Amino acid sequence: MSDAAGWNQTADDWRLFITQGRVFGLRDGDAGPLVATAAALPYEGGIGWVSMVLVNPAWQHRGLATALMARCVAHLRSLGATPVLDATPAGQQAYLRIGFEDGFALARWEGTVADAAAEPRPAPPADAATVSALDAQANGCGRGFLLTDFLQRAGTRVGLSPARTGFVIAREGRRATQIGPLVADDESSALSLLQAALAGASGRVFLDVPERWAALRAWLEQAGFARQRAFVRMSLGAAPIASVNDRLFVLAGPEFG
Repeated sequence: MSDAAGWNQTADDWRLFITQGRVFGLRDGDAGPLVATAAALPYEGGIGWVSMVLVNPAWQHRGLATALMARCVAHLRSLGATPVLDATPAGQQAYLRIGFEDGFALARWEGTVADAAAEPRPAPPADAATVSALDAQANGCGRGFLLTDFLQRAGTRVGLSPARTGFVIAREGRRATQIGPLVADDESSALSLLQAALAGASGRVFLDVPERWAALRAWLEQAGFARQRAFVRMSLGAAPIASVNDRLFVLAGPEFG
């Protein structure tokens, strides 16, 4: 279903939701194929992520997504977590009707990177604990299992800033290299980390950038990247993750935040 929809998520992403969170689905009959899904992923600090809301086109406009969203919200609230998600403009209106509130705006950027002429400069060695700690400071919640999983995947590359106060992760997606999260001290440092990550990439690249970062967006345009789609972060209750932290420059993706 996700492949047919053109999504970039991999089997590893679905595995993570199944093992670390809760995935809800609806089938066509008792033993028929899946026709709709949604997932809830709890993070440390009282935050729960909602994503992977997917409905087979033949089954859309029947309330299936709304029903599965309600299951996700109920599950996260049973854990004492505030539900948060990144919504498309179409989904935003539906989520507003059930009580979600707008946070910050972001956009997915897409570009194509030519094969690197030379090997990128080696980055300082990174470990999951360092990356997870920096990520938690920037996101307002603990996602150690997520970062550890990213780092253990084949093809993942991670770069640290010289002072080890920022990092960037590039991982393989189904359709493109996904860059993010990227955490840095300031926008200039973020751009340096992004350029280093792109130097080690080739082919199609996706990254999700908060609209707040004008200089970063301007550089992407100059580098030939284009906006693919808009999102808005939303939360069902107050949540620090609904505001852009001064150190968060590229997100892990709408499926993870």
